[in-house]
Amino acid sequence: MATTSSKSAISEKPVWFITGCSTGFGRHLSKYLLDLGYRTVVTARKPAEVKDLEDEGHTLVLKLDVTDQDEITASIKTAEAKFGRIDVLVNNAGIGYFAAVEESEEDQVRRMFEINFFGLSRMIHAALPSMRKHRHGFIINFSSIAGLCSFPAVGYYNATKFAVEGLSGALSQEVAPLGIKVMVVEPSGFRTDWAGRSANESKLQIADYATTAGAARKELRAISGNQPGDPVRAVQAIVKAIESPNPPHHLLLGNDAYEAATAKLEVLRKEFSTWEKVSRGADFPK
Repeated sequence: MATTSSKSAISEKPVWFITGCSTGFGRHLSKYLLDLGYRTVVTARKPAEVKDLEDEGHTLVLKLDVTDQDEITASIKTAEAKFGRIDVLVNNAGIGYFAAVEESEEDQVRRMFEINFFGLSRMIHAALPSMRKHRHGFIINFSSIAGLCSFPAVGYYNATKFAVEGLSGALSQEVAPLGIKVMVVEPSGFRTDWAGRSANESKLQIADYATTAGAARKELRAISGNQPGDPVRAVQAIVKAIESPNPPHHLLLGNDAYEAATAKLEVLRKEFSTWEKVSRGADFPK
């Protein structure tokens, strides 16, 4: 497996640690890994919601709120005590928030950053010491196509995912010489309950944004449960990617994600080329 560097580690089933397993990608990934016989640490703010996934010997169910440093520290220590190490850390826990930028409520935005970005960051800090010690490991950070392309009605959600992208890029360069890999997962619309259960929206709605953020917000709610993405195929793709000889740093998931990301590349390339002379002219003359 790409996450291991020693024969003893490779010969054993890898240990996965996943945040946010109550629903969505976290739950589907946990089920798939357990079917494969992989040792899996299944975490949730309410452990009772994932108790059905418990399988003695292969599963460790833990209470974990990624905004609680004490729970993070305890869960990592408990997992390492039971299984000896963590091979793959999956930072999946996250929430959404629907609002035009001007409509957005600061307390809601800060809560989302605490979960989507700072929670992810805290998990990385907690898991890295052991990964560095063993000189192997894989960190999977759930971003979104919204971490590469901005969309109306989710401006601050975009911002949390752009932050994840920036952090992951630097982290990848820092830990690569230590035998640790980093992959950013960038899904488009999948049939999870993100747009239903996991995304609040602002109380304030400004009429001037009805045709932009307002329309986008309605569409996101309307398609919830009918998105084209299949979460089962998605988690299979994630496992396939990290077990490949050359795992990608960016893993787009879904046709919409691929189309949006490649279209963004073309827009950037055209704009950069158009303004190349002005851009280059900003340096001191040689």
